[in-house]
Amino acid sequence: MDELVAIAKILRPRGLRGEVVAEVLTDFPERFDGLEEVTVMLPGEQRRELSLENAWFQKERIVLKFKGVDSIEDAEMLRDAEICVSEAQAVELEEGEFFDWQLESCEVVTIAGELVGKVRELLRTGGTEVLIIDGDDREVMVPFAESICVEVDIEGKRIVIDPPEGLLDF
Repeated sequence: MDELVAIAKILRPRGLRGEVVAEVLTDFPERFDGLEEVTVMLPGEQRRELSLENAWFQKERIVLKFKGVDSIEDAEMLRDAEICVSEAQAVELEEGEFFDWQLESCEVVTIAGELVGKVRELLRTGGTEVLIIDGDDREVMVPFAESICVEVDIEGKRIVIDPPEGLLDF
């Protein structure tokens, strides 16, 4: 079974015809153009395959209309669900670019071989992204910059960092 990649999260119903408002979770919002079939992951790990009838942007969010979801009650059942596509349908990235989900759970070590911890999430700050790493007894924040993250091995789930002096000191 293919891994799934979340591209949006349903926030709430919109209107009376079964439309929903969703937060966009992808850096490639154009991926909704021509998208027909999606997997909806409902809270509690329930899956539903749905056909996308229409999608349009409204401010920073996207409005989605699915076939067979025709009332506010139907739409309410999708609240908090994630809209997913298979990993094979994910947008192709340039070399040196990664999806957030690829970085999550990567082991982080220094160039000296010292274990820092595992990546919990990637924080988007508007500038350089920051890796949030769960260490043994603390949370560590490391800028996800080429000068610091000198090796990123997605297959091996490992990131090697060359931290500037003081970055890991507490």
